[in-house]
Amino acid sequence: MQFPRRRFLHLAASAAAFAVVSRIARAQAYPTRPVRIIVGFAPGSATDTIARLIAQKLSENLGNRFYVENITGAGGNIAMGRAAQAAPDGYTALFVGPSYVINPALYGKVPYDPLKSFDPISLTGTTNVLLVVNPSVPVQTVKDLIALIKATPGKYSYASGGGIGSPGGLVGEQFRLSLGLDLVHVPFNGANLAVGATMAGQPPIGFVAPAPAAPLILEGRLRALAGTGKTRLEVLPSVPTFAEVGYPDILGESWFGFVVPIGAPKQILALLNREIAKINLLPEMKPRLATLGFQPVTDSPEEFSDLIKVELERWREVIRAAGVKVE
Repeated sequence: MQFPRRRFLHLAASAAAFAVVSRIARAQAYPTRPVRIIVGFAPGSATDTIARLIAQKLSENLGNRFYVENITGAGGNIAMGRAAQAAPDGYTALFVGPSYVINPALYGKVPYDPLKSFDPISLTGTTNVLLVVNPSVPVQTVKDLIALIKATPGKYSYASGGGIGSPGGLVGEQFRLSLGLDLVHVPFNGANLAVGATMAGQPPIGFVAPAPAAPLILEGRLRALAGTGKTRLEVLPSVPTFAEVGYPDILGESWFGFVVPIGAPKQILALLNREIAKINLLPEMKPRLATLGFQPVTDSPEEFSDLIKVELERWREVIRAAGVKVE
């Protein structure tokens, strides 16, 4: 059976319009089934805990279950590659941190493109990397520490958690390279291990996450000299930023946020952005995130996209200069 050309074009246009209307209707009804949030780190980590807090609130607010699926390995690359292959329908999201922008320069090959595989939804929180020393180190300020390292080349080393290519390790390399210091990196496979080693004085310097370090700093068992963020941490208001003590180029906030496989309906992206913003503004969220060393952040997909681009270039330059690579 053959249709006249005009009739055929009319039917084709109707089918296309129906498909568009159907997609819009599905987006407006979202979510009609559970939504998976992929986390590339183990249960109980700060990343996992924050993702679960937000997933719980999204479930309550949107009337369907948002659940976390932990996919560990290869510094988060397995999780990010798995998420990149998911359907772009808004029913798979990825909770990302600095490894999202560090790994493309750190590894020879990664299974995703941070600019082309995903649509950003929202940044959710930021924190500092802290420069801490064992109390036995005879310094009170960053300038004191720099002078001490320069006066005793080859003597000092620093700890970081998360292994090679972690935010702490890369901030330490940024510190070493920008100031021409003879300082050796000792990576540990976890923030708690790095903090514990620094507290024991082996090594006596650390670039570490705030959550495990803050209680020890407040007890006087570690001395914090500066943080890498744009502002001071509320949990440690007496610890200045590097910019405040004269080193504005030492940057490196840790952050977390949501992205989804590229091509998801715009209505779903906008809805998730609004809901995450509402959650971050809840009175109970600020103290909950503070216990993990984070401060809530609310931004737009465009702002999050801009951050990703800036961070990609920043860490690419540090990794290239430091000669750090994982094959």
